[in-house]
Amino acid sequence: MRNIKVLLAAWLLCFSSQAWSADFFDLFFGDFEEELIAARDEGKQGVFVFFEMDDCPFCQRMQETILREADVIAYFQQHFKNHHFNILSSTSVIDFDGKEFETGKEMAEKKYRVRATPVMIFFDLEGRPVVRFTGPTTSKEEFLLLGEFFVSGSYKTMPFTRYKRTRSQ
Repeated sequence: MRNIKVLLAAWLLCFSSQAWSADFFDLFFGDFEEELIAARDEGKQGVFVFFEMDDCPFCQRMQETILREADVIAYFQQHFKNHHFNILSSTSVIDFDGKEFETGKEMAEKKYRVRATPVMIFFDLEGRPVVRFTGPTTSKEEFLLLGEFFVSGSYKTMPFTRYKRTRSQ
């Protein structure tokens, strides 16, 4: 009986320190214009969109590691509405400006020029894409720094690479 209790405690500890990447993302029903309104109403600083596709190993790696970390989830949930978006989606979607696209693929390709994944874009509360990062981040720390780069407003005065250098000194 004691061994079962120890195993159960270890199992619970494992799952309490890391959440599922599904906990990172908010529910999305295909209307970014509504998400923008919700972000404003909830006092968020913007909307974060993780453009991905099913067979992307880099997207999967981020979702299985970085996006499961409790501190990452807490930080991004505090500051952003967070959405993942399949760039090959065949369902209709409404963009931040209210424009409807017949497919998510059309919006990703034509509006945001996303052809490879992952691409992470931070949108301000006006629906403008203001920070774009292509490819996976190298670590949890870099991903958090990317969020901080947006939240601090540093993107207005310098590129992310310079921001990283100033933060590492």
